Amino acid sequence: MECKTFDIAGPVEIIPRKLGDERGYFTELFREDRFAPLAGPIRFVQENQSLSARVGTIRGLHFQTHPMGQGKLVRCAAGAILDVAVDIRHDSPTFGQWIAVELTAEKCNQLWVPVGFAHGFCTLRPDTIVTYRVTNYYSPAHDKGMAWNDPAVGIVWPDMADAETLSGKDRVQPLLADLPHYFSVKD
Repeated sequence: MECKTFDIAGPVEIIPRKLGDERGYFTELFREDRFAPLAGPIRFVQENQSLSARVGTIRGLHFQTHPMGQGKLVRCAAGAILDVAVDIRHDSPTFGQWIAVELTAEKCNQLWVPVGFAHGFCTLRPDTIVTYRVTNYYSPAHDKGMAWNDPAVGIVWPDMADAETLSGKDRVQPLLADLPHYFSVKD
């Protein structure tokens, strides 16, 4: 298992090794002993799954505020996505910067999105299933988001990204500049 870090401190891509033969393959999707040195001590309390039928479906950018902030370990169980994390820690040297990773069912790779990052994705194939384990329970009172297409952030979404697929909530999210100071590097 390989764990890849980025120029933005916090996110980690987990790339498992597959052991295959004529029957298929076996892989370790997660090992705490390799993950914790990069992400810190993590305890997952909830697992979520979404199905997006259409190619180009956009979900996000979402996050939860304190005391219910959520770290997310995201995996594509079927299909493929462009998974995006935006640093929204106001005192971070990489505030407003983003990373993107293509997660696919075939590769079995995952993206760790820590607290202090907005998260979203765009589906690259039909009938894409995304699962993610989170470090805190869902709380409607702490559920927040930001505009998926904020020009100041400049995320490069795939050409097939379709704004018509946005939820009502995601159509009215604020720009990064309009977000309160929810997170700090020290959190």
